Amino acid sequence: MKPNPLKEKSFRFALRIVKLYKYLNTEEKEFVLSKQLLRSGTSIGAMQRESEHAESKPDFIHKLSIAQKECNESLYWLELLYKTDYISEKAYSSIYNDAEELMKLITAIIKKTKSINN
Repeated sequence: MKPNPLKEKSFRFALRIVKLYKYLNTEEKEFVLSKQLLRSGTSIGAMQRESEHAESKPDFIHKLSIAQKECNESLYWLELLYKTDYISEKAYSSIYNDAEELMKLITAIIKKTKSINN
């Protein structure tokens, strides 16, 4: 089977988000922001998986566009958690960089797909 960098990276990112969520709940007793991050951060990979079985090129682009929006939302929640001192600068920088990398990859795939003629 051909390697799929977006599939692999979005799944690894979701794993990191779940672990961060567990930490925030147990150690920091933070339940609201972390739940928002859990939803958006795991949705990226879910939408990528849905895009694998898109019914058409526009459907594929639509599903990845949702993943892009969820990634952007995750960046927001991560920044907010960092600025409110729930996560350290080191943890923030590491996971934020992963999210930015995902955002660039998703955006590039959408642009390339849009540029390909039917």
